[in-house]
Amino acid sequence: MNLKDAALCTGFAIAMPLGQTLFKAAALYNTRLTGPLPMRLLANWPLMGAFAWYGLTALFWFYILTRVPLSYAYTFSILGAALVPLIAWLVFKEPLGWRFGAGYVLMMAGFLVIMQGQISR
Repeated sequence: MNLKDAALCTGFAIAMPLGQTLFKAAALYNTRLTGPLPMRLLANWPLMGAFAWYGLTALFWFYILTRVPLSYAYTFSILGAALVPLIAWLVFKEPLGWRFGAGYVLMMAGFLVIMQGQISR
């Protein structure tokens, strides 16, 4: 895997947690809306943004998979999965305990083991 492909995969790993953040914002926004569910869904602009973001990231993922084997590209999802709780803590003030830190260290160790020697210039 070359440096450009690794950068693309890292970009995707960052894009996915941003989509999750939009979905959480949409869920919170939905509690302020009234009326029938279909009307609330249509009026929920963070939800529409989340769907649009996921559509764009799906196209981005498709492009990545034309260049990178799935087994290596998907390994970068570990980075994105690790960012979701951190963003939830920063943006939504959700609590994080020591287990998150321990799990994050294990996830990063796994990522490094898998990617050892795979990224070249």
